Amino acid sequence: MTDKKTNNETPADKQQSAANNTNKQGRASAKAQAPKPAPAKQANAEQPEPAAAAPANQPTEKQGGSKTGAVAIALVIALGAGLYYHGHQQTQTQNSQMAALQQEISQLQSQLQSSLKASQQETLSQVNSSLQRTETSLDQQEKSITGLQMALAEMKGRRPNDWLLAEADYLVKMAGRKLWLEHDTVSATILLESADHRIAELNDPSLTPIRQAMHTDITALKAVARVDRDGLVLRLTSLQQEIGKLPLANAVLPEAEAVETTEVSASIDDWKQNLMTSLKNFSDHFITYRKRDGSVIPLLTPKQDFYLQENIKSKLETAIKSVYREQGELYTTSLAMAKDWAEQFYDMEDPAVQSFISTLEALGQENIEADYPSKLQSQALITDTISERLRQQVKPLSTEENPA
Repeated sequence: MTDKKTNNETPADKQQSAANNTNKQGRASAKAQAPKPAPAKQANAEQPEPAAAAPANQPTEKQGGSKTGAVAIALVIALGAGLYYHGHQQTQTQNSQMAALQQEISQLQSQLQSSLKASQQETLSQVNSSLQRTETSLDQQEKSITGLQMALAEMKGRRPNDWLLAEADYLVKMAGRKLWLEHDTVSATILLESADHRIAELNDPSLTPIRQAMHTDITALKAVARVDRDGLVLRLTSLQQEIGKLPLANAVLPEAEAVETTEVSASIDDWKQNLMTSLKNFSDHFITYRKRDGSVIPLLTPKQDFYLQENIKSKLETAIKSVYREQGELYTTSLAMAKDWAEQFYDMEDPAVQSFISTLEALGQENIEADYPSKLQSQALITDTISERLRQQVKPLSTEENPA
């Protein structure tokens, strides 16, 4: 049957196959979107052959088949051309899109490269600046270490002298506290003398003004009147303990008027007067009459006696506090009142009472106030010297500010 079809191909069929072969490349570029002409060819080829007709009708059938083939070829050519044009347009569109994308990619790459360069330059500049700051701080630390080593080397030889000077300054300050807080001139004088010995060990002529000021302060302290406060307090305390042992007076009577006594004369002419005087003196031994002006104070009750003792003790306690506070007027007043009460209510003929009152009178004459110096001249001088010598030695260690 194949041989039959080959023998029956017309020239139009041959042209159609040639045209199909020519358009294969166009259809391949259009991504095989166009329908293949093979089906048409097959349709034409697979058409049932007409039955054997009479020889007289063969030319007419050949003419009709050639026209149909020509129309099919024209349609196929037109369809292929349209498909080729459509594929060509799509290809151009795709090419333009690809070009735009490549341009955008190149722009992004250029921007990325420029940003990377800028960030790298900024990072490098920051690293360089931090390196410079680090190098500067290291240089300053090396200078500080060098200065510290030099200062330590210088302080090795002067350390004992500096400690002696600092110790003298401490002793002078302690002397000031003893003087103004406790009014202890003895301890203050001893402390100043110890400070003078410390400075004398330095054997430094530049410290002569300080020693001169110290000797002035020592002389001023020794000139202050020394009050034996502990001795006064002990004596007042012993008087407080003796109050309960003092005897009370039986009765407090006012003083009697003085009575004139008449003496017998040695003249014989006054015998009458002498006789009357002798009789009068003899009668006075039997009856005595004395005139007193004032009221008689009766004996004290036990309760009143207790109050009297407590009041006198209270005055003595006030005098003890006045000794430490250096309140001279209050001290004298308290002892005077205690003395008056003792003279008024105790038996003045008793030796214990007389000793008590005499002791109060002696203590009342004591001076418990003293004029102390308002300041120590050596304290300011030695403080200034300490500031100049010791604090300036620390100055070379580090005075430069570290850069931010």
